[in-house]
Amino acid sequence: MDVKVARIGKPHGIRGEVTVQVLTDDPETRFARGARLLTDPEANGPLTVKSARWNKHILLLGFEEVSDRNRAEELRGTMLYVEAEESSDDAWFEHDLVGLEVVIEGEAIGKVSALHTGPAQDLLEVTLNDGSEALLPLVEDIIPDIDLDAATVIATPPPGLLELDRGDQ
Repeated sequence: MDVKVARIGKPHGIRGEVTVQVLTDDPETRFARGARLLTDPEANGPLTVKSARWNKHILLLGFEEVSDRNRAEELRGTMLYVEAEESSDDAWFEHDLVGLEVVIEGEAIGKVSALHTGPAQDLLEVTLNDGSEALLPLVEDIIPDIDLDAATVIATPPPGLLELDRGDQ
């Protein structure tokens, strides 16, 4: 399964650069010159990174296959992927986690609906059994165990965390 690493936004300038929403915790490696990225829709790629640079807090990418603003505009909204690598025990991809049952003190409270990567820590988005959403930091103190074979995430959040981070407030 491929791993989603970015979503292309609007063109930047006239030479085919695009802004991207970064969805990986390792942009320097994922978007290194020469990196080959798969696309969805597939008609837009694959794309080869020609350049990557930060403009304030926005990553700008140039591709070998894109030389002008018109072609860059056609890519808007395209998702960028890399082929999945063998993951280590402490590395998780969104496709590994989505759908796993979240369990607190033996009770299933909901299912993982998304993984949000961030510069400081990743967050699990959990759709609770009542339909509301909550965020759990993906740190060992709060998520001590993820068992892919049992399809469970064991959580030990501090009191009040689920109520604080509920998306329905």
